[in-house]
Amino acid sequence: MTQQEQISVFDMFKIGVGPSSSHTLGPWKAAHLFLESLNSRALFDSVSKIKILLFGSLAKTGKGHGTDIAVQLGLNGYDPVTFDVNSITSVIEAINVAKKINLDGKKAVVFHLENDIDFLFSESLPFHPNALTFVATLDTGKTFSETFYSVGGGFVVK
Repeated sequence: MTQQEQISVFDMFKIGVGPSSSHTLGPWKAAHLFLESLNSRALFDSVSKIKILLFGSLAKTGKGHGTDIAVQLGLNGYDPVTFDVNSITSVIEAINVAKKINLDGKKAVVFHLENDIDFLFSESLPFHPNALTFVATLDTGKTFSETFYSVGGGFVVK
């Protein structure tokens, strides 16, 4: 039996940060899903560092469309629907000054924007051009990663 998700026109047309929901809302939601994965696997408290890899279209237009900002806000646990867009600059500046990101608003970990978001301009993943991977380094030195695809309209596939 095939299950189909029902959506409305309000699911397709959203107001969000940046000019493209597939470059902002999708990656923002992907950051939330990654935090959920860390929590469900009891890894959240062991995270010491986070890195984000942006592939294909997300890498090529990510800075101009705000993908780098969206993933930082998502990792901080901010809700894309209720977040005050007037706070974007101050939140991103605070991350850059502190060189830390506050995962889900609960745990500060090392984060250097220039080193921890990789724009992989010449690399694409086969499923969809809007791909991103989150990599968490744990206290043990091991890593946990997940890849997400922002498939349009703010929808995400893992």
